[in-house]
Amino acid sequence: MSITRWKPSVTVAAIIERNGRYLLVEEHTTGGLRLNTPAGHLEPGESPQQGAVREALEETACVFNPTALLGVYMAASADAQGTPTTRLRFAFCGSASTPDTARPLDKGIVRTLWLTPADIEASRPRHRSPLVWRCVQDHLRGQRFGLDAIYTDPTVGVHPTASGFY
Repeated sequence: MSITRWKPSVTVAAIIERNGRYLLVEEHTTGGLRLNTPAGHLEPGESPQQGAVREALEETACVFNPTALLGVYMAASADAQGTPTTRLRFAFCGSASTPDTARPLDKGIVRTLWLTPADIEASRPRHRSPLVWRCVQDHLRGQRFGLDAIYTDPTVGVHPTASGFY
């Protein structure tokens, strides 16, 4: 008998605030044009912090400097084929450089936007995930955890051994 193991999809996000506005991206999705914080899937061999830095650079052309873990979040949704997916999101807050205008944005990203909290709340029907607004709310209320709350062992990026340890 085969047992199917549940595996949530791990994502990383950058919550970037400057002068009372938050950096969001407008992107093409299977559900149409959506708003999201710079975010994406954690890739093999990288820590959650490294993933957030990479995603912010790819989607905004800005270098992200994470200063705190905002939180760890879970949400469920269905893909275009109706397959249920649970996402586990590591959200970091910090600062970002000005964009490198010579750097192209990731495929599917239409543009970046600096929006006020009121703008973000008003655009909730266009959010890619309910976690967009939740992360902004948590940031606004001052929620922060030290970056050392997440430990990435040096074995990350090393292929699993025959024993299965990784």
